Amino acid sequence: MFQKNILLALSVLLLGFVSFPKADAPYKLSGIVVDDSGNPLIGASILVKGTTIGAVSEVDGKFNIAVPDSCTNLVVSYTGFTTVEKKVCAGDPARIVLYASLSLQEMVVTGYGVQRKKEATGAISNPVKIRGSATKSAPGSVATPSYIGNNRVASPQPNFNTEDYDRVQENRFHRATQEPQSTFSIDVDAASYSNLRRFINNGQRPPEDAVRIEEMINYFDYEYAEPTGKHPFSINTEVSDCPWQPKHRLVHIGLQGKHTPSENLPAANLVFLIDVSGSMSAANKLPLVQTSFKLLAEQLRPQDRVAIVVYAGAAGLVLEPTTGNNKTKIKEAIDKLEAGGSTAGGEGIRLAYKTAKEHFIKGGNNRVILASDGDFNVGVSSDGELVQIVEEERKSGVYLTVLGYGMGNYKDNKMQKLADSGNGNHAYIDNLDEARRVLVSEFGGTMYTIAKDVKLQLEFNPAVVQGYRLIGYENRVLNNADFDDDQKDAGELGAGHTVTALYEIIPVGIESKFLAADKDLKYQQRDLTPTANRSNELLTVKFRYKAPEADNSQLMEEVIMDKKSSLDKTSDNFRWSAAVATFGMLLRNSEFKGDANYEHCKKLAAGARGKDTEGYRAEMIRMIESVGLMGKSETAEK
Repeated sequence: MFQKNILLALSVLLLGFVSFPKADAPYKLSGIVVDDSGNPLIGASILVKGTTIGAVSEVDGKFNIAVPDSCTNLVVSYTGFTTVEKKVCAGDPARIVLYASLSLQEMVVTGYGVQRKKEATGAISNPVKIRGSATKSAPGSVATPSYIGNNRVASPQPNFNTEDYDRVQENRFHRATQEPQSTFSIDVDAASYSNLRRFINNGQRPPEDAVRIEEMINYFDYEYAEPTGKHPFSINTEVSDCPWQPKHRLVHIGLQGKHTPSENLPAANLVFLIDVSGSMSAANKLPLVQTSFKLLAEQLRPQDRVAIVVYAGAAGLVLEPTTGNNKTKIKEAIDKLEAGGSTAGGEGIRLAYKTAKEHFIKGGNNRVILASDGDFNVGVSSDGELVQIVEEERKSGVYLTVLGYGMGNYKDNKMQKLADSGNGNHAYIDNLDEARRVLVSEFGGTMYTIAKDVKLQLEFNPAVVQGYRLIGYENRVLNNADFDDDQKDAGELGAGHTVTALYEIIPVGIESKFLAADKDLKYQQRDLTPTANRSNELLTVKFRYKAPEADNSQLMEEVIMDKKSSLDKTSDNFRWSAAVATFGMLLRNSEFKGDANYEHCKKLAAGARGKDTEGYRAEMIRMIESVGLMGKSETAEK
């Protein structure tokens, strides 16, 4: 079911190059496309010979096409396989076998795409040969690249994977008597969730370091109270038992950003910065980028304007700033983009910021929107150099949104660093539905910041709390001194966005293997104040944030009491976030997962699904079930 969702999005892209059957096509042709080992081929192109009528094979390799004649010749192609022409008749399902056409030694890898050696140009900086034995070819076959219409389609090579993820060292428990404060920056990014969904939908467990639990939690909307005072967000807290460690407590902290209707948002000065290098040629990269940005173009108002900067071996401005009421011109510029060459990302970033600054709108939404797989390889390309550029440019008041695309060579670590450094946000677009969610449904939250440099600092009462652990946010942890430092960069909150954080607490009196012995110090004492001993306060949480154009922060403070509440009495918000955290710990095989298992996780999530009008929560429940079944299958094979 999940693979079908991915396939559906991919099919929409690919079918953009073929025409739909007309109403006078009364016959239906059906069949299945497989390789020579009998494995179904997903996304194979099936065209009626001599026409643009066609379809794309689904997750099980099957296809259906409505045609005007009862029998017709179909041309079936798939990158790296021979093209087959076969006569197919209605009522007689066809089995079409494709054979590999290229020996692996004859191919070079250009990022995610694949080219013949003779087609690779000097723009490819370091072609990499794929080593190994090739799948056998059909006798006498001729190597034929795959096309849909006039568009070449690159397909993934399953044995070639250079995706990069930064190592995630999970936050550990801290003893409240020794470290009573915990400080971190908010994170509204949700890239990790849609990325791991891509893995699961493809029948794979995601790499552990691709799983960032705070981004999983913050992928979902929560029903928090709207802000009513002078501050642009409300604070919502809840405390109950911890589902995976029943003797522990779980603290839920939720922020709700003020909703702003799209028509009331400030004028936007946007620069689309699009990677058109060779590694973006795959169907789930540049074609999906083009469709995504055309969706965004539809949201533009007359007062908004858009420029388009592209980069491959060099960077260039392909569309001067154009007002939002000229959508046709914007879309035509997007449609003309083609992929090829190396990746001078640093040059593209500089030109995009330069363009945004030259047309800066005071009091407006000035933003660069980068779409790439992150595979920069020419000029300024190291993480440190790119981050330095973005950190310098953000001083101009231009924000950054980073949209990741593709698989096989996706550089998650680089994309995340750029977003974190550029007063921005990071999303991973795995299908058209996700593009719609990020760029249409959540347009305001994605594109318009209502509070920047938002930081939280919690002080725990050692009379009640023995130990605590922040769940997720590993790359957002700050030094305690950073909380009062207005020069320290932190996360941004968009219009209507929610941010949720969870702390797992070990109450006083509970034995735990996660806490080292509390030894006496030689030079100081740690006596608790009378207030702490008498108080029923669990912790105090402080918030700092700046208005979008301000340099000085504002302070908010709230006390959370130690109120006992059973898990079944908590809100859907609490139980859903706990279920997502449980799922993340299981995917990471976390040492802190305690009694958690997939069945328990699924039950907890199912009981907290709530309204779920978009179906995203139901989707995660199915994902939990799928990964649980993967685990059972792996156990059975052993």
